[in-house]
Amino acid sequence: MRLLVVEDEPDLARMLARTLEEEQFAVDLALDGDEAYYKMTEIPYDAIVLDLMLPRRDGWSLLRSLRESGKRSPVLILTARDGVEDRVRGLDLGADDYLTKPFALTELVARVRALIRRASPDPAPVLAIGEVTIDTAARIVCRGGRPVDLTAREYAVLELLARRRGSLVTRTTIWEHIYSEAEDIVSNAVDVHVSALRRKLGRDVIQTRRGQGYMVDA
Repeated sequence: MRLLVVEDEPDLARMLARTLEEEQFAVDLALDGDEAYYKMTEIPYDAIVLDLMLPRRDGWSLLRSLRESGKRSPVLILTARDGVEDRVRGLDLGADDYLTKPFALTELVARVRALIRRASPDPAPVLAIGEVTIDTAARIVCRGGRPVDLTAREYAVLELLARRRGSLVTRTTIWEHIYSEAEDIVSNAVDVHVSALRRKLGRDVIQTRRGQGYMVDA
């Protein structure tokens, strides 16, 4: 899943990105409000971690503009402003969660995962596709009750398709949700991941719609 971290302190921004990448998220960074506005309105992020005190354009303005544009990406406000009025204002503007600094990285990761889960069409923590089960909290995939070893990208493709089961997911959509802007990838990477998933989980788990994309049937 792809995240945007909006934080103007470079060291903290890099630490957050590194932590989330270790949890197998694809992460883009924005260090000021203008950069954040462009990215959050152009890219369909699975979640946004948003600081409030930013140069050029503050987090309040970004949040308001994001929601007025119709974008529904879940937003976690991450800030040193811990007053009740600030929390209420953030939630009223459309934030989905609020975490104050200092914070535990483990809690941040758990909250981001919860936001993504709640925003998906199927918010269940364990997804089932026939004999394949996906524990989205532990990131463990089993087939017939036995764990299957997947790469981080294979898991990301499978979870995305499973959460949108019954709907066609284009290659472009998969691409946008599993890779960050910093990654250099080959054009057939998505097809390679799907081929590997079929080899490991069975050819009937993921269906191809020729020239359109992939889907997992309801």
